[in-house]
Amino acid sequence: MADSGSIRINKYLSESGFCSRRMADQFIEEGRVTINDKIPDIGTKVMPSDVVKVDGKHVLEPRKEHVYIAFNKPPGIVCTTDTRSERNNIIDYIGFPERIFPIGRLDKASEGLIFLTSDGDIVNKILRAGNNHEKEYIVRVDKPLTDDFLHQMSDGVPILDTVTAKCEVEQFDEYDFSIILKQGMNRQIRRMCEHLGYDVLKLRRIRIMNIELDMPIGHWRYLSGSEMEEISRMTANSSKTFEEPD
Repeated sequence: MADSGSIRINKYLSESGFCSRRMADQFIEEGRVTINDKIPDIGTKVMPSDVVKVDGKHVLEPRKEHVYIAFNKPPGIVCTTDTRSERNNIIDYIGFPERIFPIGRLDKASEGLIFLTSDGDIVNKILRAGNNHEKEYIVRVDKPLTDDFLHQMSDGVPILDTVTAKCEVEQFDEYDFSIILKQGMNRQIRRMCEHLGYDVLKLRRIRIMNIELDMPIGHWRYLSGSEMEEISRMTANSSKTFEEPD
């Protein structure tokens, strides 16, 4: 019979807002987590009276109310929680008074919509592939677009030992187009363009799932209750985790 009030250590760390469950498992495997000054196994459960630490620092009990933020990331800001070695990190830039971390990422040169949260459980739910979550981008390239380029971008491009899934692509003008992806691979859009002989000059994400970019660059806002209800509905089922495109 399970102990009343106990919770698995990785869930404890994610619900406390310290990190995602996936990262918690990594910390545990690396021996950086202790429960009452003893190194636990991944499946170890935490009781309310236990003292949990990561790298010797006390991790507070899981909070009941989590924070969900939409942020318009400027170019030059890095989507990392490493505030020691990365001066231009997203955490210091926002300066939120509680511990939060980004859901996915946009690379340093890219800009636009990204979510941040204190809820480690929701991270994988949003990032997992197989659930067809749409992400929409506006892209500017270094030379005029052609029908062949647009067709290949939408039909599939060979990168990273696979072929990208079919997607929606729409031309705006000579150099700009929009693209809606439902899969996620590392630097996917940039790699797709490079394969076809184009360099990306500007990449801006304008939508994630049901949330559209609606704030000035460098600004953030809380996600509303209705927005979070829709995200919860959309993430009810998921499968293997993939990296996010940018």
